[in-house]
Amino acid sequence: MDSTITAGIISAAGRTLQIGDREYPNLLQTDAAINRGNSGGPLINLRGEVVGMNTVVSQSSQGIGFAIGAGLLRKQIADILAEK
Repeated sequence: MDSTITAGIISAAGRTLQIGDREYPNLLQTDAAINRGNSGGPLINLRGEVVGMNTVVSQSSQGIGFAIGAGLLRKQIADILAEK
């Protein structure tokens, strides 16, 4: 399949997900299709604005997708650029 589209509904914010020994805090819960190889793509709103980055799917939660919010991404990018 070349491309897919989903409704992109954010059903919850501030979720914490534990996978193995890693904890993913403050995630957006979404219906976006996140599959092996396409994580890291943008989660966008109807205006085409990036609101998050699709990150992980919880197999123990019926395949629900989770994204890192754009605000946290901006901070992390600024921190990385400041280290250069």
